[in-house]
Order: sequence, then C-alpha cells, then structure tokens
Amino acid sequence: MAYSNNHQYKIDRETIERILDSAKIEEVVGDFVTLKRRGVNLIGLCPFHNEKTPSFTVSPAKNYCKCFGCGKGGNPVHFIMEHEQLSYYDALRWLAKKYHIEIKERELTDDEKREESMRESMFVVNQYALQHFCDTLHENEEGKAIGLNYFRHRGLRDETIKRFCLGYSLEKRDSFATKAVKAGYNPEIISKTGVCYTTDDGRLVDRFWGRVIFPVHTISGKVVAFGGRILHNNAKAAKYVNSPESEIYHKSDHLYGLYFAKQSIVQKDHCILVEGYLDVISMHQAGIQNVVASSGTSLTTGQIKLIHRFTNNITLLYDGDKAGIKASLRGIDMLLEEGMNINVVLLPEGEDPDSYSQSHSTEEVEQYIERNKVNFIRFKTNLLLDEVGDDPIRRATLVEDIVKSIAVVPNDILRSEYIKKCSEMLQVSEQLLVKGTAKIRMQHAEEQQKRSDNAAQQQSDSGNNTDEFKQNIINSYTSNPLHIKERGIIQFILKNGNKLLQVPEDKQNGTPSFTESVISHLHYSFEEDGIEFSNPLYNKIFKEAVEHANEQNFCPERYFMAHPEHEVSQLTAELCGEKYLLSKFFAGQNNDERNENAIMFEQTTRLAIAYKQSIVDDMLKQTMNRLKDPEVLANPAAMQEAMEDFKFLKETQRALNEVLKGYGFGNIAMNV
Repeated sequence: MAYSNNHQYKIDRETIERILDSAKIEEVVGDFVTLKRRGVNLIGLCPFHNEKTPSFTVSPAKNYCKCFGCGKGGNPVHFIMEHEQLSYYDALRWLAKKYHIEIKERELTDDEKREESMRESMFVVNQYALQHFCDTLHENEEGKAIGLNYFRHRGLRDETIKRFCLGYSLEKRDSFATKAVKAGYNPEIISKTGVCYTTDDGRLVDRFWGRVIFPVHTISGKVVAFGGRILHNNAKAAKYVNSPESEIYHKSDHLYGLYFAKQSIVQKDHCILVEGYLDVISMHQAGIQNVVASSGTSLTTGQIKLIHRFTNNITLLYDGDKAGIKASLRGIDMLLEEGMNINVVLLPEGEDPDSYSQSHSTEEVEQYIERNKVNFIRFKTNLLLDEVGDDPIRRATLVEDIVKSIAVVPNDILRSEYIKKCSEMLQVSEQLLVKGTAKIRMQHAEEQQKRSDNAAQQQSDSGNNTDEFKQNIINSYTSNPLHIKERGIIQFILKNGNKLLQVPEDKQNGTPSFTESVISHLHYSFEEDGIEFSNPLYNKIFKEAVEHANEQNFCPERYFMAHPEHEVSQLTAELCGEKYLLSKFFAGQNNDERNENAIMFEQTTRLAIAYKQSIVDDMLKQTMNRLKDPEVLANPAAMQEAMEDFKFLKETQRALNEVLKGYGFGNIAMNV
C-alpha cells in the first residue's frame, strides 16, 4: 500500500472546541501536580521549575493555569504541550483521548497540502524504516545473531533495546529499499529522508546496510534520523554513519535521547551531557535519565537552546581523553554565553559513561558525579596549566583565554564570582582580571553596536523621501513598546470585538447615527490611515477577526481559543487569563448613565486614537533625534526634510487631539 494520507488532514475547529469545552484545567493539571484549594483557585508546586513554596495557580473559572515563579501556563492544551513537550495537534489528541472525544479532521487546502505533504511524508517513511529495522533485529535470523547479540553483549537489557527502538539493517545492500518500494513508498521521498540514496546508475541503495541502528527522535517523539554503527572491522568503512541533513533533519538542532530525558531534566532541573548513543542508553538503563548526547558532533547553539528550554544547569561528563576534552572547550564558552550554569566531571582513566554506568550502581554513579564536579573555571585552568608550566608567555596566554570565557557570561554576579576564583587559582590580580574582562565586553558591545548601526544605515539608505514618509507615517515604525499597545487592542477585541457600538450622528457630513461592531469600527479607523500592527501575530489576529466580524454568533474569544495555529491559541489563552490591560484606562466609565452602545463607542474610539497618538509620538522622537544629528545639521537638504517631517507630525498630533475634543473625550494618553 502507499503511505498514509493522515498528513493531508488537520483537526477541525468543531473538534477543537469540543476538546476545549470538555477539558477541565484542574483535572488536566491534577494528573501531574498535587493541588490544594486556595479560595476560588487551586495551587501547587510548579512542574516546570524547582520551588519550595507553591506558586503554580489553577483557575477553574478561567480554565487557565499560570506559575508566578517562571511564568509558564495556559489553557489545558498549552499545559500539556509544555509538560509533555508535544506539538499543538498532538496535545489536542492527548486531551481527546483523555476525554474520549472522537477526532474529526478536515482536509487541507492545496497550499497547506503542498507545505505539509513533503515533510509529513518523510516522517511517515522514517516511521516505516524504524519498524523495519526493529523487526529485523528481533525477528530476522541475521538480525538476532548479529545485531541483537551485539546489544546484549554491550550489556543492554531487552526492555532497554525496545525502549530506545534499536534496530538492525541487513548486510544486503538494498534490503530496505526493495521492501519500501514494494510497499508503495515513493522512491524520491525515501531518498530525501537519507535512509537510502540513489546511485549514479539510478539504483536505490540502503545507507545503513550491515549496521546496528540508533533512531534519533524529535522532542515530541517523531523519528527524524538514524545513526548506524558497523560491527565488523573494515578500514575503508566509517565506524558510524548518520542520516544526512534534510528538510526534516538538521543535526545542529537535535540532541540524542532528549525525547526520553526531557521529563527527568525538568524534574531534576539538571541535564547531563555525554558524547555517544551508548553513553546515553547505558546511563538511562542505570536509572540516570536526565542524560542526552551531542552524538559526536561539536555542541551547537541550537542544541544549547534545546537544553535551555528545560534547565539552566548542565554537567558535561567526559572520559579521560584530553584531546577530545580540549576540542569541546568552545562548546563550554557557547554554554556560558547562553547563561547556563556549567559543571564538568572527568571519569576515571579508561572509563566512559557507558562502561562506568554499567559497572556501578545508580547511587555510585550519582555520588561520583556530585563529588567530582567542578565549575568550568577550575576545569579549564587545571586542564591547561599542565601544558604551560612556568613559561610566563604561555601563562599569560592561558589567563587571556580564561578571561575571554568569563567575559561572555551574561550574569554580572556570576561573572564576578568566576573572576575571584580565577584570581585565586592563577595568582593574578583580581583588578587586572576585571579590567581585562571589561575590555573584552566593551569590544563585544562596540562590535554589536556597529552591526546595529550598519543595519539601520542600510534601512535608511533603502529610500525614505518626504512623500513616502508622510504616506507611510503609521506603519513604518519598528518600536517594540508599540507592541504593548497592540497587545492591549487585541485583548480588547477578544473580550469585546463582537459587541455593538453606536456611532453618533455627524451633522457636518450629514451622516446619521448607526451601529456597528467593535471590530468593524477599529478596522475602518485603522484602514483610513493605512495602519497595520507591527507585531505579525497581532496583525494576523486582527485581520482574521475583521474577516469574521460580520458572521452571525461570531465570538472572538471562543474562535481564537480554538484556533488551529497554536501560537494564536496560546496568545488568546494568555490574554483572556491575565488581568485586563486596559482596566485603568477605562476605569469608572461603566458608571456612565448612557446606553452600553454609546459607552462602547467611546472606549473603542479612545483606544484607536490613543494608539495612533503613540505611533506619532514615537515617530516624533525619531525625527527629533534626526534634528540633533550632526550629519543632518551639516546638510541643508537633510535638515529641511527633517523639519518638514517634524512639522507634519506635529500637525498630525494636533489633528488627533482635535478629533478627541470633537467627541468630547479630551486629550488622553494610552498608558498600558
């Protein structure tokens, strides 16, 4: 048969709404956290970080949870996504299973199919390959005699072999290729996954033939790649062969074993990093499960960020190979730059994590790591001191090398502690080290500023004449503080978007009073000035709200809470769960004796104009900075252009205030 077409479908909105209606946050969180009643809410220890005083609050009324220590939370879907490290749709399926909800899926549009089809097809092929390799290991005579015997000889128990989905590829060079094509899988997609490759004469050949197989999983458990180890001595063949880079696999963004280690890392708030597949597997088998591997590659920024999602604390566990350890020093500096707390442990000579964990009990391994861990300063200093001896020039180079490492540490207090330890160990003046560190940090800051200035200059050189400036006055800014205003508007739409407001009569233009929705009013107000939100996610939500504004029974909060894109759903849950951003802005206005529609018009209009004022104020600041720029002051044409822009902005500012006065609102500022 051909591969499954499940990737051609997504869970439909109706099913998502049923899941959200059924899933109770206190029940979902209660499966993982012990909760106690506190008033109308429940509280417990946060499952996402270590804490002694409970700060994880669950609100049954809002169907929302939040940790006031680390900030994580959301509705039931987002909690499961974070806790189980699942994708949005996998989290929905998890909840559907818990609440016995039948999942209905809709067929993707042609554009969605083209975007999803190739990637999903590759995952399907990888899953088929995984099953093939596992079956070969456990059911084929060659697989059992060679592959299974090898794993058992390495001390792995059968349950461990099955847990990590280890497999075997036959010595026959096209065993998998022939079977997969016969089963209906597309040869082009098989080749794209890297499980096979196409020879010059057009034959499809197995990449991993004659090797034991180690599958590489994504955080959510999908098989993204394979590693294969050869078992016989062959000087011409590489000991390990790994899947090549592909549309679904970038080795710099994956860590071996993370799928199996993630929960333990979170629980212990600590990650142990080793080098190879068997190091990870043996450590897990020994009961130490917060272990991952870089799989023989140099540590990358992407891999560090993966670890950082779960913990700030990492221990590098090395064997006694000095050459390999020295090669890893660059990775230590990268970890420091990401703000990680780093310890290093050297195993006894002749041992590696695989052998040591198999010859010692769990308690012995844990005790050894605890007793022998040293911070990176002591480790790096001890490692390099043996080489420099008493040579003053080489010692100076060593000091400079360590100072460079300390300089990338972002935390001031931690950096100061490292400097003290370095001073003690190297017998170098602490003041001298502080000065050297500050100099390097200043150089880094200057380089970063130059990059920023160059980027700004390129943007400026791209064209910014006065007519363009005036035409695009509203949507040409990039100031992040405006995102706060936009966030407030989106929250207002979620809570009030479908409500009606009463637009008063305009005697000057002869327009009678009429009613329209909050969303429509904001849309027309922004459209006439060419406004688009600077934040892409807010802009997407606003545009989609406008598209559905006239639909009967459209409820923005419900619609966006059940949105098929988890970023939208996540933001909706956050905004609907947190304190109303505009509460102070509208304080006391609900006591007005006018009808609700008139009050809603005032609130919406004040909100729109205040946002426009914020944009103009921001651009006025930018223009005033231009007027102070020595290069502009020395250029009459540039000065004239800046003056015209300033005049135009001041006129726009006055016009906005006049609009407010015309409605009787007075001058306002939107401080949210």
